[in-house]
Amino acid sequence: MTVPATAPTILATSIGFDSRGRGPYDWAPGPVFDLAVELAGAPQRPRLCYLGTATGDDPVRVAGVYGAFAGSAVQVSHLSLFPMPTVPDVRAHLLAQDVVWVGGGSVANLLAVWRVHGLDEVFREVWTAGVVLGGVSAGSLCWHVGGTTDSYGPELRPVTDGLGLIPASNGVHFDSEEQRRPLYHRLVADGTLPPGHATDDGVGLVYRSTDLVEAVADRPGRAAYRVERGPDGAAVETRIEPRRLR
Repeated sequence: MTVPATAPTILATSIGFDSRGRGPYDWAPGPVFDLAVELAGAPQRPRLCYLGTATGDDPVRVAGVYGAFAGSAVQVSHLSLFPMPTVPDVRAHLLAQDVVWVGGGSVANLLAVWRVHGLDEVFREVWTAGVVLGGVSAGSLCWHVGGTTDSYGPELRPVTDGLGLIPASNGVHFDSEEQRRPLYHRLVADGTLPPGHATDDGVGLVYRSTDLVEAVADRPGRAAYRVERGPDGAAVETRIEPRRLR
């Protein structure tokens, strides 16, 4: 039986799977997935659905997710949308989960495909029902109003048509991609994006309803940030120290 989170919950991160070191998709679930299950009420046999829309439902990545959780208590499924949905009732399938995890890739393509299939409305219902919505990179940006993306090419551009479940902006890969921080600052300063939060690699944000309740990290020396427009019109960044997950 699915046990819903105590409030609508989003886990928006710059945290991917750990590597077992035997190939690019030989993954292991890091502690962020333990946190996601905990946020979902810690069911004994948690149900987790993976969406790889942002990489075109790459079957190698889908297989990597199944491999990561093999032998664990997690009951993994996936929802692919190419060439057609892989489950007969998308809404019912997502509502039956404890955790939904969205992989990284092209957030612009993800949002377009989701809207074609009505997932923008479905996810609002799923979120309200207490299924924990999580993800990395594009899987973090998508729940917000928008952020910065390389969906259109190596020169980063704004994306402003996210699902908006969190009525704020989001910055990902803040410490590892040099264009991210200055562009995010500029977009918040000029009003293209509303104020929001950003994450270094290895850092995630936990939202209960639409409130940020904590930042978490799976490695040392990384942080989250609040970015807003100051009284002089410039962006103001405030560091948020995360709770270490390991």
